[in-house]
Amino acid sequence: MMHNNPEDTSMRLDSYLAHAGIASRREAKDFVKRGLISVNGKKSTEPGMKVFPEKDEITVSEKIAKKIKEKETVLVYKPRGYVSSPDSDEGVLNIFDSFPHFRHLNCVGRLDKESEGLILLSNDGLITKAITGKDHRIEKEYIVTTRERVPDGAIVRMEKGMRLEDGSKTLPAKVQKNKRNVFTIILKEGKKHQIRRMANACRLTIDSLKRVRIHNLEIGSMKPGHFSKLTQEEVDDIKRVGLAS
Repeated sequence: MMHNNPEDTSMRLDSYLAHAGIASRREAKDFVKRGLISVNGKKSTEPGMKVFPEKDEITVSEKIAKKIKEKETVLVYKPRGYVSSPDSDEGVLNIFDSFPHFRHLNCVGRLDKESEGLILLSNDGLITKAITGKDHRIEKEYIVTTRERVPDGAIVRMEKGMRLEDGSKTLPAKVQKNKRNVFTIILKEGKKHQIRRMANACRLTIDSLKRVRIHNLEIGSMKPGHFSKLTQEEVDDIKRVGLAS
């Protein structure tokens, strides 16, 4: 299994493997140390080895090729009332009670218990990095219903970025008022309980919060408990945008 890169510059071997979407940085180091990566026909055990992706032939073993094929990413509709963590308290339902056949996967990010909508489950570390990494490139869209009328001033505050109760500031967001008490918000970050904290700062009480889009993956006609396995093209697109340097 051979991979080429159009850039005629040197890179660390483990960095190349991560950049090419073959493995996470940690996995790449492990693969190289185990002698599962060859450069120009010779096995390398040095993760920091300099390679020229444009000129060098970098090959992964069949064992790694098989592992890559075994990676799986699933889009699920988390019902309200379920926590995202598999380690929930006794008597509290978690996401894998709704999707028991995906217990071998990990939650990518979080949706709090009282929120519903889209979340990814995956055993691909690069998908997790692309979605939850610090660079905030992947959009997530939510529909929020509040008890109170949403004032125009609150929309402006959320759009510009606002100070939260702990002193941290949110990034600018795309916000649109749909009805007197309903708005859509698009974020490229994921502070803990961020939308609820933003609403609270605007003196708004959330009745329902639904995530309806992650990047190009839309909720469409999905209902709570539904799922859809991502195609390789969808996985590659998320990595391309989320891991762009």
